[in-house]
Amino acid sequence: MFESLKRIAMQKLAEKMESNVLGGAATSAAAEEGAGSIIETLKAKIAGGNISEVQDLFKGGSLENNGVFAEAKSKLASILESKGMSNQEATAEAERTAPDLIAGLKEKFDSKEEADKEFDLSSLTGMNPSDLLNKAQDLLGGNAGSLLNKAKDLF
Repeated sequence: MFESLKRIAMQKLAEKMESNVLGGAATSAAAEEGAGSIIETLKAKIAGGNISEVQDLFKGGSLENNGVFAEAKSKLASILESKGMSNQEATAEAERTAPDLIAGLKEKFDSKEEADKEFDLSSLTGMNPSDLLNKAQDLLGGNAGSLLNKAKDLF
């Protein structure tokens, strides 16, 4: 699901940002980096136990009060600034782009089409603790298991 989300996010960002002050290559690079950053934020929130915050983001919760959304805007602005935009331009671009990006991703979670069945946040809830640990281990590249083994050694 995360790779599909990243691909969609990159596509949405590139479309939305194509008329900005950056050149085509810098815009494309910013879109790719921004999409990756957003997906990493989602993974970190889920691994950290903040599944409800991620669900709220895609299930109609207030964007302005959502920490994931605020973090995504901030990271996107930083990326755009690193690609050559002024701070003011980057912040404005992130403010303009992020809501449309989230709306585009939300469409996938709302979709009932067979092609979009992988976009199911409910699959992340209702897991038993070992499933959550396995998911966290996948997200963290194996570090969760190492942490768990070290914690076991303490007892």
